[in-house]
Amino acid sequence: MTDAKKRIFTGLQSSGQLHIGNYFGALKPFLDSYQNFDSFLMVADYHALTSLKDPVAVRESIYNVVRDYLAIGVDPSKAVIFQQSRVSEHTELAWILECLVSVSMLELGHAYKDKVAKGLEANAGLFNYPMLMAADIILYDTDIVPVGADQRQHVEYAREAAAKFNIAYGKTFVEPKELIADSVAIVPGTDGKKMSKSYGNTIPLFGTREEISKAVMSIVTDSSGERPEHVYAIHKLFRAEEELAPIYEANKGKYKALKEALIEDIDAFVAPMRERRAAITDEEIKHIIAEGSEKAKAIASAKMADVRGKVGVTLL
Repeated sequence: MTDAKKRIFTGLQSSGQLHIGNYFGALKPFLDSYQNFDSFLMVADYHALTSLKDPVAVRESIYNVVRDYLAIGVDPSKAVIFQQSRVSEHTELAWILECLVSVSMLELGHAYKDKVAKGLEANAGLFNYPMLMAADIILYDTDIVPVGADQRQHVEYAREAAAKFNIAYGKTFVEPKELIADSVAIVPGTDGKKMSKSYGNTIPLFGTREEISKAVMSIVTDSSGERPEHVYAIHKLFRAEEELAPIYEANKGKYKALKEALIEDIDAFVAPMRERRAAITDEEIKHIIAEGSEKAKAIASAKMADVRGKVGVTLL
């Protein structure tokens, strides 16, 4: 990393099809700024194991996440794209961080409580998830992490873990900051709640026109008003509000027409990315992952050598 550039890091779980909430919440902020930074883009396959137990699906989704990154326009020559599980230092550092933070701190995790409330098994990996994420981030001396508002706490945990290590063993890690695009901090789903795969309220990022149409037509509408607010909240992600004003004025109360207009705008936005995605081969992905993971491993290995020495497990 040069003195001129700060380091930016983000990662996505390889646990299913991406949706427009992923794009506007995390991917677009990264895409808009990554070339100005020393950039790292991680396939978080170990995180996916907290909920995804099918090895065939895990393997397939690793390919899909890299394909997604490339399809949205990320240039692999300008960002380190790598696979989490190929860099063993992530889990090693996570264990050290777990020995520094308290159980009561982890019990406050919003994501953990939310997923357990929805019936997901309360496995130990899910509980300790924030410390693996903290390790992911601070292992690379990350300055900035682009996240949705719902992920803010995870970056706060990473900052806290870095600070605890620095206090205990001397200055070692950069304490990262979150980057949240306020206008799209929480992307609404088809039911008006936060868009999430776990809620089943998503619009697929690379979906066919038919899939997009089906999702948009399922958006819950408020029949008491002239403007369907859930439709509008999603629509303004794709068009400026001044462009939407005459459309919504001309179609007051015509919810079907407004949904059809939203379908057109989403499909026009998605189509070029969908075409790029279809052209990316598995061999291309394997090459990118191998090259990126080697670069990430070199940085992580050097950092962990320093960490091991400081915690005392390296024999002098």
